[in-house]
Amino acid sequence: MMTQDIAMPSDDHDDAQAIETTVAIVGGGPAGMMLGLLLARAGIDVTVIEKHGDFLRDFRGDTIHPSTIALIEQLGFAQEFLALPHTKAEKLHADVGGHKRTIADFSWLPVKHKFIAFMPQWDFLNFLAGKAGQFESFRLLHNAAVSDLIETKGKVSGLKLSTPSGVLTVKADLVVGADGRNSTVRDKAGLHVERFGVPTEVLWMRLSKQPGDPNETMGHAGPQQGFVLIDRGDYWQCGYVVRRGVYSEISAKGIEAFRTRVAEVCPLPAERLQEIKSFDDVYLLTVRIDRLTQWWKPGLICIGDAAHAMSPIGGVGVNLAIQDAVAAANILVPAFRDRGVVSDDDLAAIEQRRTFPTKATQKLQLMMRSKNRKDHEAAPKAKGPPAFVRAILRFPLLAHLAGRLIGLGFRRERINY
Repeated sequence: MMTQDIAMPSDDHDDAQAIETTVAIVGGGPAGMMLGLLLARAGIDVTVIEKHGDFLRDFRGDTIHPSTIALIEQLGFAQEFLALPHTKAEKLHADVGGHKRTIADFSWLPVKHKFIAFMPQWDFLNFLAGKAGQFESFRLLHNAAVSDLIETKGKVSGLKLSTPSGVLTVKADLVVGADGRNSTVRDKAGLHVERFGVPTEVLWMRLSKQPGDPNETMGHAGPQQGFVLIDRGDYWQCGYVVRRGVYSEISAKGIEAFRTRVAEVCPLPAERLQEIKSFDDVYLLTVRIDRLTQWWKPGLICIGDAAHAMSPIGGVGVNLAIQDAVAAANILVPAFRDRGVVSDDDLAAIEQRRTFPTKATQKLQLMMRSKNRKDHEAAPKAKGPPAFVRAILRFPLLAHLAGRLIGLGFRRERINY
């Protein structure tokens, strides 16, 4: 049975606290929670370890793609899932020269639900946690941060966690790092990261919805020269994309200068930006594209952003994380059922299965950056739409191809058990 917010019993010898599990998953994000659900569903003892006390954090990836909804449909939960508050995007749009253009169309996809669902990630994660909690083999630990890996004879065999009640040791047959782009697990494991392109920054903020706002209830109103507008039902989530280092330059000039700069590209009335009272209302996300040269070592594997950080273009990071989890479960479940152990070959097979879609998606994201922008040059404004938007404007049928690549990805996974 799932136990949330586990409070370990008081003990004068904190280091003596220990639990055992078959699979320890670090990170309660989309990859970790989906993998936890799939393993528990197969009767495999699994513990998901989340360093925070809940899932409530703003400006996390919350685009649920058609391929993810199809997996939830396969699990039999789609109707219940889609009853949660969300907005639908059957198309994604860009504002180019004051005109709305469709840059991704999901209407031709070979799936039942032909749209992206914009849903707060905490609702999505709580939903997965609730479903996983129906299985006795599932455990969720909150407020538990990884402090170290445990290795035995050259193989990762567990974790040491810092918890409110002291140090907790987790013994596991397999450790999965699903703790995001700043993964502690991959750092502790000494896995090598390759980085691509020049990092950028996205400045996220909330603005209220008012009568007369753009009619964008079905999706984005961007990118417009580096600005993204996402309908969250009762407010707009806005993202201002700049080259790395610009945020520090902007913040040095003060909040009024920031509002003026954003007003140049924001389709909402300039006075709406007065809702940004200070830089406390702005969330900085440093965007980089990277991936591990090898995702695993004996007894450990990384998936999701811990294995490959993505640009927010198309919101594909959540989708790839979910697909990684399904591919991992498809290999891990028969390994544990048939042999009782997971071999290095199994871990290598997970990486091999997901390497092509990872590389292809990252290559596409790098290509989708504007050819006009030189990342090392300081420019007050972007110089027009990215090259991929210009190509779609010239050949509108490419919007269907973009819809397939964004909505389904390069290699869809299906639950095999």
